[in-house]
Amino acid sequence: MVLAASFLLSPFGLRLPGRFLVRAADPIRAEFAVVLAGDSQGLRIVKAAELVKAGYVPKVLVSGPSGLYGEYESEPEIRFAVRQGFPESWFIPFHNQANSTTEEAAAIAAKLREWRISRVDIVTSDYHTRRAGAEFRKFAHGIDFRMVAAPDHDFRADTWWKTRQSRKTFAIEWMKTVASWAGI
Repeated sequence: MVLAASFLLSPFGLRLPGRFLVRAADPIRAEFAVVLAGDSQGLRIVKAAELVKAGYVPKVLVSGPSGLYGEYESEPEIRFAVRQGFPESWFIPFHNQANSTTEEAAAIAAKLREWRISRVDIVTSDYHTRRAGAEFRKFAHGIDFRMVAAPDHDFRADTWWKTRQSRKTFAIEWMKTVASWAGI
């Protein structure tokens, strides 16, 4: 028992649940990149813009649920990317009413099928890639997609226990992951 606890509380043991949250792949050449909502730092949209710049995709669909000071989240996010030097023409806002990753995946998958899109790079924070990918697999039948990780300033899979914000991110993402497994 003491040996098991020592392992689980060692840096090696602590890394495992942090690394589990990250299930990302390299981007593919695709018709679009899709930026998932929920990033207040702009790291997701910058990563997607870098995919356009590198020639992986020609455009970025920016998911934007409503509610941020009366705006859809995609609006300030696109303005942020433009201030970073990326052309506004690269971005397409996708206004929606999603309140969860599940609802967002369903709405985005429906839009991609409506547009007959068959290949996308889905960009989200690294810690969110496993759960978001699982949700997209439920709804994106017939769409070839890759979960592309955007770095996060507040979370590091290998050292998540070292800072308060990283511990919070870890705990919240694990709660959401377990809730998703439970169908809640």
